[in-house]
Amino acid sequence: MPGTEPEPMIRALVVIAALLAAVAVVLGAFGAHALQDRLSERALATWQTGVQYHFIHALALLLLAALWSHLATGWATASAVAFVLGILLFAGSLYALALGAPRVLGAIAPLGGTAFILGWLGLAIAAWRA
Repeated sequence: MPGTEPEPMIRALVVIAALLAAVAVVLGAFGAHALQDRLSERALATWQTGVQYHFIHALALLLLAALWSHLATGWATASAVAFVLGILLFAGSLYALALGAPRVLGAIAPLGGTAFILGWLGLAIAAWRA
């Protein structure tokens, strides 16, 4: 509603989500244009998988912000943290791998994937307990 201040957590989630989404778009464009002739098809596919999951979970943060007043906030907060960690760990490790980081870094991606799963489960519990 115009003229009313959003809750601080809603504002923070929207800002974080918007910034993460902007970064996802930049990285997607960077991969499509600047890296296209420099990376193998496999590395580009890895990069794009990172972008896809990064963007989806930035949108998930916006969903959390939109639903915030209807959710059990402890679980919603845990869900938001899990989504951000998932982006950092999963997408971040895929970006690094695509750019030639040591393959051992690939062991981090499943931790990020687990964070994504926990984030969605946290959202489900937040809605159930609301």
